[in-house]
Amino acid sequence: MSILNVVIVSFIIVACLCPVLIWGLRTLRLIQPIRTELPADHQAKLGTPLMAGIILLVGIITLLISHPSIMTVFLCCTFLLFSLIGFLDDFKKAAFQDPSGISGKTKLYLQFTCTGFLLFFLYRFHGISSKLIEHGDFQIVLPMSVYILLVLLFIVGSANAINFTDGLDGLLIVVCIPTYFFFFAISNQFEVQLFSLTMIACLLGLLIYNIYPARAFMGDTGSLAIGGSLAFLAVIEKVEILLPLLFLVYFAEQLSVIFQVWYYRRTKLRLFRMAPIHYHFALKYGWSENKIVTVFGFISWICTLISLFIWKYML
Repeated sequence: MSILNVVIVSFIIVACLCPVLIWGLRTLRLIQPIRTELPADHQAKLGTPLMAGIILLVGIITLLISHPSIMTVFLCCTFLLFSLIGFLDDFKKAAFQDPSGISGKTKLYLQFTCTGFLLFFLYRFHGISSKLIEHGDFQIVLPMSVYILLVLLFIVGSANAINFTDGLDGLLIVVCIPTYFFFFAISNQFEVQLFSLTMIACLLGLLIYNIYPARAFMGDTGSLAIGGSLAFLAVIEKVEILLPLLFLVYFAEQLSVIFQVWYYRRTKLRLFRMAPIHYHFALKYGWSENKIVTVFGFISWICTLISLFIWKYML
């Protein structure tokens, strides 16, 4: 199938199967437990099905059937492994109505293990360059061992940063679509372009049911998979120098949590009304979920377009 056919088929299947999946999750009582400290409007979401992100595997199956190759298999495995970690977390939350899910240590151990395995696969079958930047005669090249260690930390950190962004109806989908578009626009690899567009198509199909008021939450099953795949795309396409800008929204969400914990431990006061930072805008400024999603999505598009300009004309 052509790229267009794969994208259209993925969107249609996701959009058509989502109601069936939502019905199944609701029937099995796999629903989102709501943390008591969340705002009152979030408490009203109690009973919303969780793990709808599993529908994104439609794109993975379509890719593997239509264009099997080493890079396609690698990208699909990246998505699947991080999705599996998220599924384990979601299942414990939903089945036992435990908002904490699996322990943070267990989740990090699984993420580092999967990332290490995937990096070995990437190094063995595709190759990894430890060059961070090259501009004319100027370049920065790290020792391979140092680079691998930094990439390992970056991928796990980025996956969790992107996971933090999944806190409001439709927020992560609206923010990550521009990021996938960036990798489609800059890549010279057919598999990366196909993977990025297919993910966009699947996310648009899911967004129909995840936009406010959400009929289902994607959960970590979807958000961790998105995080892992975007982080590995950054490594494959060698855009490390642009990540502070390209991943600005994700890093802002993660840093708000880190700063909140650090500041509270030092002063016993809160730096933000609530972290991640999207809750702060709701509680302090009274922004609606739709307004926060719209603003954050706009920021993500601006960051993407500026990153595209820098990549094409300045690097």
